[in-house]
Amino acid sequence: MKPLTESLIRESFVNASRGEISRIPMPGLHEVMWHDREFLGWRDPRSPSRGYIVHWLTDQPIGIALRASEVGLTRGISAMCSLCRSTQPSDQVALFSAPRAGSAGRNGNSVGNYICADLACSILIRIVPPPLPMQPAPDEIVASRVRGLLERVEAFSRNVARPQ
Repeated sequence: MKPLTESLIRESFVNASRGEISRIPMPGLHEVMWHDREFLGWRDPRSPSRGYIVHWLTDQPIGIALRASEVGLTRGISAMCSLCRSTQPSDQVALFSAPRAGSAGRNGNSVGNYICADLACSILIRIVPPPLPMQPAPDEIVASRVRGLLERVEAFSRNVARPQ
């Protein structure tokens, strides 16, 4: 992922008002290992139900404001993130909704997805299983997961940004 600045991030949001964008807390950008990311995702420490995803779509960053459901999944079961396709305990996956861009979002139209609760999909896809004889090499596994994650986050972003 190409690095992002605070101003690029704030300018990238397609589904938030100017006031909301000005109040978004920024993550520690100096700590981000950009080469190991497909998107930048973080939660608001002051309002844990809020989350944010920013990534490059073609040559432009696109930001999506998210809200996590207050109702969690059933405890004791597994759940799968729809972006990275990692299966985890249900308390580590949350239903996030994103208002659509423009008038559709202002009218209450939104898009929902089950996503890793910590928005750390880029880290999870880089955890490879132990090598087995019939399994692809670890770098091939990660490359395949990266392609899939990029395709799914781009599709989600386009769905949110698409005018209705």
